[in-house]
Amino acid sequence: MRNNNTRFAVGLITSLFFLWGFALNLNSILIPHLKKACQLSDFESALIDAAFYFGYFVIAIPAGRFMERYGYKSGILLGLLLFALGAFLFFPAAESRTFGFFLGALFVIASGCTFLETAANPYITVLGDPVEATQRINFAQSFNGLAAMLAPLVGGWVILSGKNLTAADESAMSADELNAYLNFEASAVKLPYVLIGVVVLTVAYFFWKTKLPNISEESSAESAGSIWKEKNLILGVVAQFFYVGAQVCASSFFIRYSYYAAGVGEKTAANYLGIALGAFMAGRFIGTFLMTYVTAARLLAIYSAINIILLLAVISLKGMFSIYALIGVNFFMSIMFPTIFALSIRGLGAKTKQGSSLLIMSIVGGAVFPVIMGRVSDLFNIQFSYIVPGLCFFVIFYFAMKNSHVRGLELGKAH
Repeated sequence: MRNNNTRFAVGLITSLFFLWGFALNLNSILIPHLKKACQLSDFESALIDAAFYFGYFVIAIPAGRFMERYGYKSGILLGLLLFALGAFLFFPAAESRTFGFFLGALFVIASGCTFLETAANPYITVLGDPVEATQRINFAQSFNGLAAMLAPLVGGWVILSGKNLTAADESAMSADELNAYLNFEASAVKLPYVLIGVVVLTVAYFFWKTKLPNISEESSAESAGSIWKEKNLILGVVAQFFYVGAQVCASSFFIRYSYYAAGVGEKTAANYLGIALGAFMAGRFIGTFLMTYVTAARLLAIYSAINIILLLAVISLKGMFSIYALIGVNFFMSIMFPTIFALSIRGLGAKTKQGSSLLIMSIVGGAVFPVIMGRVSDLFNIQFSYIVPGLCFFVIFYFAMKNSHVRGLELGKAH
């Protein structure tokens, strides 16, 4: 039922998309930053993404079961509390400059985000007209895109120092001088993450005080039986696994790639990354509009094919054009996560929470593919390693073609 309470609920749920988008996209800043502060290889720095996205894999099913028993609102509140706790843990992690501590804090943040995504993605699709579900989730995800654009700009400004020591610089410093420099770099994350924790706790307070509409996910013949018999859902889980891997690969090594391909420094590269993620945000709004005229699955297929072509340019070209091509990849990735999600859970009825949990588990692709990409980079170079996300888009294209007949989406109803 569409009413003022439902519209307010849509707005409140949409704020969650911004929060986890901001935290997630700060990883693109943390990778080059902690690479310096903790003296890591490309492979080791990729463990930042691995720790974050592994949290999704471990927590997704427990999150779904928790919400089956206690409801979406309780899951959202628990997710926000875990999110805030992980952010506060960055302070002692920076004090000790222990990479494992940072990874643990990221895992806790990711655990909280898993609860939020498991709740918010299906919740936003069922709050309103089922035919508009794909457009609604893409609109909400647009604020995730806004956060994705702001995170590297803000993070690049307050976290990155712009100073990179060469091997000669390090050898010229005494042990105490080097240790002081590394401690200074590590301490840059303290204030930003404490502030994030405070903001998240504030949002949790508003959720606690707000009555949210209940969601009815009625049983039907279509929703009977094992979740593993839902072939389109399982194909969607595979597609989402490859998509998230591709998305994380494309942005996580953007700063490193910019220096290798065009000699762009880290602070300037962080600004270009902000532009790329701004293109990602714009793509969400534009994609939502285009779905008025083109079916979601068909647009997904077109965007996947374009990204395959753009990544060939990223792999083979040098200079600023290669960076522009990588920015283009971000634009055409924009609709993919919410579209795959909405297409995958269509018609699941009472199994929507289970399906959502599996789709959130598939986010573990963000833990797997960047590590593969980091290893390829160490073996060859950062530019050639972009073949990894390039191959991922073939899987997404296949999923889109298998769903090309879908027009409206039959999801649950809100009341």
